[in-house]
Amino acid sequence: MIPIDGLPVLTAAEMHAAEQAAMVGEVTEATLMDRAGSAIAQAVARLAAGREILVLCGPGNNGGDGYIAAAALKRQGLAVRVAASDAPRSTGACRAAAIWGGAVEALDRAEPAPVFVDAIFGTGLSRSPSDEIQNALARLAEAAWLRIAVDLPTGVAMDNGKALGKVPRFDVTLALGAVKPSHLLQPAASLMGQVRLLDIGVATRSHARTLTRWHLPEPDANSHKYSRGMVAVIAGSMSGASELTALAALRAGAGYVLHLASAGVSGSAAPHAVVRRDYTADALDEDRIGAVVIGPGLGRDADASARLEAALSGGRPLIIDGDALRLVELGTLAKHKAPKILTPTAASSPICSAKSPTTSLAPRAAPPGKVERSSCTRVPIPSSPPPMARQSSARRPAPGCPPQGPATCWPERSVQCWRRGSNRLQRRRRGMASCPGRTTLGQGFHRGRLGRRAFRRQRLIA
Repeated sequence: MIPIDGLPVLTAAEMHAAEQAAMVGEVTEATLMDRAGSAIAQAVARLAAGREILVLCGPGNNGGDGYIAAAALKRQGLAVRVAASDAPRSTGACRAAAIWGGAVEALDRAEPAPVFVDAIFGTGLSRSPSDEIQNALARLAEAAWLRIAVDLPTGVAMDNGKALGKVPRFDVTLALGAVKPSHLLQPAASLMGQVRLLDIGVATRSHARTLTRWHLPEPDANSHKYSRGMVAVIAGSMSGASELTALAALRAGAGYVLHLASAGVSGSAAPHAVVRRDYTADALDEDRIGAVVIGPGLGRDADASARLEAALSGGRPLIIDGDALRLVELGTLAKHKAPKILTPTAASSPICSAKSPTTSLAPRAAPPGKVERSSCTRVPIPSSPPPMARQSSARRPAPGCPPQGPATCWPERSVQCWRRGSNRLQRRRRGMASCPGRTTLGQGFHRGRLGRRAFRRQRLIA
């Protein structure tokens, strides 16, 4: 299982083309299915920790991957059962079912198991699954201790992050061959738990990639405020939001934060760690400015548009937020060659729902991102580790564990987007966190007002 930091993001068409290109010589569709099934089995065996496994298989190739995985798990001596939503239809699925060779339960009558693997539908789904499938998935998922989706959860569209019906929440999603847009886009991303890549020997290439963790150097004896970075925050008609942005930049480690507001708005005469100046047409001419933030409290009038145009024409790295997202146009962004980070919300990001010749991705629920061309893909950047496995049948995250946060928006080329997520899963016990460097199954006690609460299980995936 590979963390998805910095990996290419492929649409359905791109993934199909990559698979076709991989099938040369002795490599066939069956070869890729065997690789996928073996990789799934290895990951599931690691996560199941000896518990009984129920693999749900569909009629197509995703179901074929499930049959191969079930057969491999059975050869390892694990307790595994298979339930199918329908008889195999594709050539690959028929071959895989024959390799499994064991009993196949009807999906609607299958008994739950502690570990639940969804391999019913994957990347080819374009319509909502039947009510029978959705109800069976909900019932089996609710009773499971650990829920794993193969490639994509059943009921999720591949390219736009839409949920095509009722989709259970999963603990882990195993992406086959490449990261797909819906692994990163809401609302689907919030249903997938932790996404990990399984290599199946398919070469992938894309203009869109997930963002890797940024490593900021620690200041040394020769560091000064300018070497640590100068940030200019352009205020607008409502300066409160930009004031908060300037304070955030200061606390994040910037050596010099410049708050540029209209005369008399920001109290520029008052001494403060944030340097306050009146905004003028040449305010951004300072050569040492390393990044510009514009949008919080900017407004949408002619003055706001003029300030946005000045920020874009400066050629510096930009963070575009709030009102600036309503004013900026994709064509203008394409001309700005420096890095850009956009932080749109679902209600205020027309830019990421704009259609392009290559892809059209719906806006994320609460994202930030970076765009250069007309197509957008949302991509995560890890920061703090979110909780992974469930601690109880109610599936509430452990106290103290941060939720998965906003993601971001990358376009076709050189675009970066942030999402507070994690490239590691960390086990937490009521105020105690385990080492994120290895895979463990944790059990612990908590002494609270009601006494000792026993054995809340959590899992860590490195």
